[in-house]
Amino acid sequence: MTSLARIPCTIVTGFLGSGKTTLIRHVLANANGRRLAVIVNEFGDVGIDGEILKGCGDASCPEENIVELANGCLCCTVADEFVPALDAILAMEPAVEHIVIETSGLALPKPLVQAFHWPAIKSRVTVDGVVAVVDGAALADGQVSADLEALSQQRAADDALDHDDPIEEVFEDQIACADLVVLNKRDLLDAGGLERAMAAVTGALPRAVAIVTVADGKVDPIALLGLGVGTENDIENRMTHHDTELDHDHDDFDSFVVPLAEIGDPDTISTRIAELAKSHNVLRVKGFAAVTGKPMRLLIQAVGPRVSHYYDRPWAASEDRQGSVVVIGLKGLDREAVTKSLAG
Repeated sequence: MTSLARIPCTIVTGFLGSGKTTLIRHVLANANGRRLAVIVNEFGDVGIDGEILKGCGDASCPEENIVELANGCLCCTVADEFVPALDAILAMEPAVEHIVIETSGLALPKPLVQAFHWPAIKSRVTVDGVVAVVDGAALADGQVSADLEALSQQRAADDALDHDDPIEEVFEDQIACADLVVLNKRDLLDAGGLERAMAAVTGALPRAVAIVTVADGKVDPIALLGLGVGTENDIENRMTHHDTELDHDHDDFDSFVVPLAEIGDPDTISTRIAELAKSHNVLRVKGFAAVTGKPMRLLIQAVGPRVSHYYDRPWAASEDRQGSVVVIGLKGLDREAVTKSLAG
């Protein structure tokens, strides 16, 4: 009876730009009345992912049910961040029926799942399942994320880097903990590309795990929520690269926020972002912009040189039409040059 009374929690993990936020947004928009809450773990100083999810405006998950934790990787701040967030969610009225956690792209899911053994959590919440979202287009090209050409060249030149590369280790650790793998961006793959992407995933899986292929993160919520695994009861059997480490860091990555004044043409900033991905080690850009003469807010999403944008909602009368984007890249990223290019 105690197990039945616990609130199920789905952990959505995945590398930078894999499509986690898009997937969760789709789940929220198709919850069919089920009362959901979301914990968003940002990497950076601006709540872009939380704002994207709040833009759904779905009654099943009102804005107050979306909790943003922007003070570091959630797997590193369980005591200070995660437990208080759960306390707030579990106290909500009407009661939440299911919790979704979007981890940062750099998070290791295993320490987070292990936290569900804590007395303050164990009797109240259970891990319904860990869902790993992967970038099918990048995997088809032999990469775990888009536009890591320089890194791929280093790996090709030195086989020793296969085991020392922290990006590969994060990817493999996320896959190792998964109960379901969502291979996203199926629409960008031909038959050969899909075969290569699937082979990359199955090659990283240490055990039999279901894989679903989708475009634009459109997974049926029925398939995603309600796995009923109780992952915390099996997590010690899921071996990862970091099992012998007490802590981990993200020193190989850098992130910062660039404010954007009103822009005149969305295609111009898209071109700038694509060029930055080629000339600098920029992995991910996401954020918002105000377009002159347009009442709608422009949402910008970029994975390497692949940039998309669309108008997601009207600017509120009380809002300052001030855009901003968070930039995530490899350590040593030239902040000044990137900022100057984006601010244009």
